[in-house]
Amino acid sequence: KWDNELLEIFKIPLNILPEVKDNIFEFGATSKNITEKTIPINAMIGDQQSAAIGQNCFNPGDIKATFGTGCFILANTGKKPLKSKNKLLSTIAYKINNTTSYALEGSIFTSGSTMKWLRDELEIIQNINDSEYLAASIKDNNGVYFVPAFAGLGAPHWNQQAQGTLFGLTRGSTDAHIARAAIESIAFQTMDVLKAMEADAGIAVKELRVDGGATINNMLMQFQSDVLNTTTVRPKVVETTAMGAAFLAGLAVGYWESPEEIQDIWQIDTTFTPSHSRATIEQQIKGWYKAIEALEYWTKINK
Repeated sequence: KWDNELLEIFKIPLNILPEVKDNIFEFGATSKNITEKTIPINAMIGDQQSAAIGQNCFNPGDIKATFGTGCFILANTGKKPLKSKNKLLSTIAYKINNTTSYALEGSIFTSGSTMKWLRDELEIIQNINDSEYLAASIKDNNGVYFVPAFAGLGAPHWNQQAQGTLFGLTRGSTDAHIARAAIESIAFQTMDVLKAMEADAGIAVKELRVDGGATINNMLMQFQSDVLNTTTVRPKVVETTAMGAAFLAGLAVGYWESPEEIQDIWQIDTTFTPSHSRATIEQQIKGWYKAIEALEYWTKINK
């Protein structure tokens, strides 16, 4: 339902707003001015919630991460809302057949757009895919860390004053080290959100389902698995937001009878499992935390 407190703050009369319905409902139909035939609209779902449905995150503990311009992580928490103690958002995942499922959500502002920065501003790559090849030309980041806070830091840090910062540059640092640090920064930020989710839910993440354009980067996906020390699963269809909306519409008209039937459609493309030395990964994670701490201090003294 609409939140009365927010309506009062923004001075919005309740009677001008549409009635809140389930995600599956007969909302109406398309106009013949737009489509030759009238097409019924039987589903409505938000962006990240739709991606979660497209990833078949129907059970408590199921988690998906959408790697687009930013990175948005949603964890199904079941039939009761879970109030976060670690700076995450509590949200509705979906409401089907008058039953509501809730989720924890964490938003990372800068993810795939980091690769565009390498291409468009630094001009060290010609296309997005080159970032992986460039980063793979060296064995490690050689102590270089990049915090891509171009629009501040999102969950769980929530620092709007933070700015993008490179740490650990030496005379031996190259464009490959910067590219590698940029790729690794995406996985580190995702790790921060997942650790907060684990703390809130009191469970360990057993599997992370990933989607979005940046998931074609195998180095990123493997490093994500390494820093989380868990399995990362990329489906055959990575445009899961569109799939989620289609699944709901199909359920609405009886094309599929139940969410269980949809689960047979979802197929795995690649599964990434931890493969690097844990001691090495832990050392890199410590370096990331030092970079975050240094950036927080820089932000504090430059207010």
